[in-house]
Amino acid sequence: MTDPGGTVPWIEPGSIQQARSLQEELSERVDRNGELDNDSVRFIAGVDASISRDKTHMIGAISLLRWPQLTVEDVSIETLGVAFPYVPGYLSFREVPVLLKAAEHLTHFPDLVIVDGQGIAHPRRLGLASHLGLVTGWRTIGCAKSRLIGECEEPGRNKGAFKPCLHKDEEVARLVRTRDGVKPVWISTGHGISLENAVKWVLRTAIRYRLPEPIRVAHKAAGRFRRSTIA
Repeated sequence: MTDPGGTVPWIEPGSIQQARSLQEELSERVDRNGELDNDSVRFIAGVDASISRDKTHMIGAISLLRWPQLTVEDVSIETLGVAFPYVPGYLSFREVPVLLKAAEHLTHFPDLVIVDGQGIAHPRRLGLASHLGLVTGWRTIGCAKSRLIGECEEPGRNKGAFKPCLHKDEEVARLVRTRDGVKPVWISTGHGISLENAVKWVLRTAIRYRLPEPIRVAHKAAGRFRRSTIA
């Protein structure tokens, strides 16, 4: 389910140059503010997008977990033919279409969405989480396992330790330790939420492992689907 109001239309670019122009235009519309407390959240979604084994289709998986129990309410998985080449910095043009297709089948509108990918921690401030948030109307957080841009120091070893990630003198993300002693993750604003609040929600939902539960559920579901198909 997506929000019919306050969104931008999905536009499929015909070239890298057009994609770049779209990113530069849309990045100005990303909302980097917004606060969500415990009482205003009922459902949290996790988003994972990946390529099929034969490289011909994108796989989009969206989990829906009930808050605060973090029990799985729904999982939607869809596939779609690859319509945009693999070019670093432009992956949202490959991944958003299949995620929109998966979103159509969700049983509830998510109050918050944690995306396996970047938000504004992107050369043109429009990673997957930000692009998806603009198109769907969702409040989104980018939670990435690796760095795309930005310079940051290693945080302390305990859960909750973080260091700011700077790009062109702007804090675009935080490198955050989600569990004691595990590798940190890069957390950034996607759309409709502040960086401070985004970090809090990732830490609240990373209850057992490095990655928050909504992303873990989506990732595991996508993996099972990939192994069960020929492609």
